[in-house]
Amino acid sequence: MTFIKVALAATLAVLGASAQAADPQLIAKGEYLTRAADCEACHTTPGGKPFTGGLAFQLPFGTLYSPNITPDTATGIGGWSDDDFVSALQKGVGKDGKHYYPAFPYTSYTLMPREDILAIKAYLFSLTPVNQVAKDNAISFPFNQRWGMAMWNMMFADDRRFAPDPAQSAEWNRGAYLVQGPGHCGECHSPRNLFQAVDSDKSLAGAAIGNWQAYNISSDKRFGVGSWPQDVLTTYLATGEAPGYAMAGGPMSDVVEHSLRFLTPADIKAVAVYLQGSPARAEGIPRPATVVNDGPLPPGDGLGRKLFVDACAGCHRLDGQGNQTGVATLTGLKSLNDPSGSNVIAALLAGHYPYSFGSQQKMPGFAQGYSDKELAAVSTFVLRRFGESDARISAQQVARSRASALH
Repeated sequence: MTFIKVALAATLAVLGASAQAADPQLIAKGEYLTRAADCEACHTTPGGKPFTGGLAFQLPFGTLYSPNITPDTATGIGGWSDDDFVSALQKGVGKDGKHYYPAFPYTSYTLMPREDILAIKAYLFSLTPVNQVAKDNAISFPFNQRWGMAMWNMMFADDRRFAPDPAQSAEWNRGAYLVQGPGHCGECHSPRNLFQAVDSDKSLAGAAIGNWQAYNISSDKRFGVGSWPQDVLTTYLATGEAPGYAMAGGPMSDVVEHSLRFLTPADIKAVAVYLQGSPARAEGIPRPATVVNDGPLPPGDGLGRKLFVDACAGCHRLDGQGNQTGVATLTGLKSLNDPSGSNVIAALLAGHYPYSFGSQQKMPGFAQGYSDKELAAVSTFVLRRFGESDARISAQQVARSRASALH
């Protein structure tokens, strides 16, 4: 009799899971939330099958690889229960008690309620299973001891759900949920402390992401997005385009491609409302004035100007405007006011290929055709002409960015 009861319970559990996975409304909700949570961008390698993992994350203590989250039972999450999946997203502890590193943004996903998390699971379980073994992480001692994450969680991870602020509008609260929870914007746009936890006192103030810089997106009018017209900000979030303000590149371009462009206009507006109502962080890189420095160039800038005229002026005019399209506008871009030149160098090396841009709006990469000295010269030229930092980029800076981009 006991055996029959156990077998019946197991059968009912399987039937229940199948019914959940077959619920088209739940799957549709899960697909939307999976987009909002930007799962594909982190769990897919360039040219690889979606959600099969393998993407490398370079951290101060080593390299992490994202896991396979297709419903394959051998190499993915096909054998995970609802509780396993919820625990992974809310507590950073997955199946069999495995602790995750905070490169997986469970410190943000913890704000999501169980029903939203299970909708994501239902969508992932509706996908075709793919057998792909996860790559082994290359983490140095003592950071490769996962049990240590239990102590980290006690110090820095709040196991709590999102609570609306009754003093704010429903729209603001929706934006706060999307930004703080599934969207996990602060994971990239906030600096981290010595223990790699997000510094909550500087949320959305900007941070380095590999060889790119995620700039301040708080409500500060000079350093953040507080002075942006709301329609410009919503257009940027949905398309990656905001001529005279910003152009999405690098990791942000991936966010637009895999996540933000799929959100409803109402949700995009809610995100903008929240960002422009978030705590102002007066730090980072301010937007430059739109006045072009057209004075005489000091000795040594000739190479940069020549390279710009030869290789860049077909799309970018010397007055900072775009030739064929506003997407090529250079004036007003924060990246051109950054004395480190991080995003300028990264864009020159890798190119600029936001999904939403047309074929004539995509910038090619110049890593193969130009030396570090040449790319440093043209970076210096555009930073000094269109920005206000009087920056000087060295060949060594380009070399470091090039090496980082190779990983």
